[in-house]
Amino acid sequence: MDRITRQVETNSAAETQALAAELAAEMPPGTVLCLHGDLGAGKTCFVQGLARALGVRRPVGSPTFTLINEYKGKKPLAHIDLYRVRGAGDAFGLGLEDYLFHFDGVVAIEWAERVAELLPEECWHVRLEAGTGEESRRVTVDRPAAG
Repeated sequence: MDRITRQVETNSAAETQALAAELAAEMPPGTVLCLHGDLGAGKTCFVQGLARALGVRRPVGSPTFTLINEYKGKKPLAHIDLYRVRGAGDAFGLGLEDYLFHFDGVVAIEWAERVAELLPEECWHVRLEAGTGEESRRVTVDRPAAG
């Protein structure tokens, strides 16, 4: 499968959210978006921009304790946080496979590397890391090539 990789540096939370919104326009229903980065890297901030672009009106926070939050919008959004999950066995108990293969919207998964063996090949991967400035983030997007 051909892939496209792009790296962008954002200088604020608003710019990180704007990048997510720009990418949301390119995501077809069924997109699985895997978010990678340390605690505080901006994963939830990225999902907030994605949610706004998808027409979600409710506030979006990290589902660390609920594990999965679903939102209605122009496209549905499932926001999944696997920080507290120990691996594929735990994830199956959550019904993760339904989101990975049968969700007709966008699925954003924080800490997706914890279930790497379950992820479909056509996932989008977004890595967020500290950038050069105090509030900047280096965002690397790796996605399937269109067509």
